[in-house]
Amino acid sequence: MAARLVIRFWLLLWLPLVLPLLSHAQQPTPAPRDTTIHLRSVEVPPMPTVALDTLQVLPGAVDYSGWLLLDKDIQLELDGAVQNLYNCKYDKAEKQFRSLRRRYPHHPMPYFLLGLSTWWKIYPTNFHATEYDRLFYAYMDTANTYSERLVKADPHNYEAYFFLAAANGFSGRLNSERHNWARATFNGRRALTYLQKSREANGLSPEFLFGEALINYYSPWISENYPLLRPVLLFFPKGSKQEGLRQLRQVADNGFYTKIEAENFLMKILYNDEHQSAQAFPIARRLALRYPDNGYFARFYGLLCFQKGEFDECERVSRDILTKLNAGMPGYEATSGRYASYYLGYLAQYKYKDVAKAKDYYQRCIVFAESNGDTDGGYFLFANNSLAKIAAAEHDNAAARRYFNVVADKADRKSDQYREAKAWLKKNKA
Repeated sequence: MAARLVIRFWLLLWLPLVLPLLSHAQQPTPAPRDTTIHLRSVEVPPMPTVALDTLQVLPGAVDYSGWLLLDKDIQLELDGAVQNLYNCKYDKAEKQFRSLRRRYPHHPMPYFLLGLSTWWKIYPTNFHATEYDRLFYAYMDTANTYSERLVKADPHNYEAYFFLAAANGFSGRLNSERHNWARATFNGRRALTYLQKSREANGLSPEFLFGEALINYYSPWISENYPLLRPVLLFFPKGSKQEGLRQLRQVADNGFYTKIEAENFLMKILYNDEHQSAQAFPIARRLALRYPDNGYFARFYGLLCFQKGEFDECERVSRDILTKLNAGMPGYEATSGRYASYYLGYLAQYKYKDVAKAKDYYQRCIVFAESNGDTDGGYFLFANNSLAKIAAAEHDNAAARRYFNVVADKADRKSDQYREAKAWLKKNKA
């Protein structure tokens, strides 16, 4: 158990630091439905002014000629591709990434971008999709190889350290999801090592600040949530959650490649860890409206709409998710279907008083959950509980018993759901 916690420490620490890096700074208006790749005359935001006494490396002290990460022409060129990536138009995005690879066959960026595109085919499925694993690892390994060559040629090539941290971080995260603990630990250590090196250049671009923002946040977070790991944390920066959040907001406001990932993590941290759903909500809305075909952003937005009581918008988003899922659109799968079906079942039951439709949606929720093994609780449990109560009200004891048995098996023993299920089953023994 202790060894597994140590591994989780590595993963939690470097995962946020090396998240999908390539996003686009854009206006908070809905993305157009037409996702045809084209170059647009957009103005790349200028680099923010940085106080020189805050930098470990002065801009003039580093030769960053040839760094694609800071090349504004490359940023302009990749604008459409990155938008397509986050809007789950993977084929269109990868076409441009391959074009970049043809021109820079020995640079890590195109391979990392192709790996990032592959990552987003896995990530929205809650890592259930395994068919992309080999391709993903191949791209990240290649990015590592070319980054190591750049570092060998120039030990001060912070761009190469940036990609080394990122590629190892992503590989380690997937290895952890696949329970390849030795590989995950190896990747995690490498990611942290290279992150420390790339941090020296964090004043050159918001892209470099992203890793520091999350190490600032997650160091104290891990200390608070995993007390057994506090001795390990002595070897790392103390960190400050508030400083980490401030830096994340700075990256979200000023980043080019890391903007969307900063927003995504800021949204998740505010909701999951800081319990500030009101602050997470506008971020979720921006992401969902900007990338209307991204099922992951859609379901997160739907979740916050549901919890906020914005039921009309929750219903619209949920119906859109099911429509796109039924059409087989990329990025829409059983996890999103589980969310959407539960919300629509709840609304059918309590808003529209249509019990038949509610039962249908709850049953769909259960089928979605069972199709990818997400049956440990959550909406799977809530759907079973709702169907049990409906069946009991309809005096269908056989159905009620079937659903209440699931609730009794899955619910927390201290929860009202568990006590209610056990009480009904005791009173209505077969």
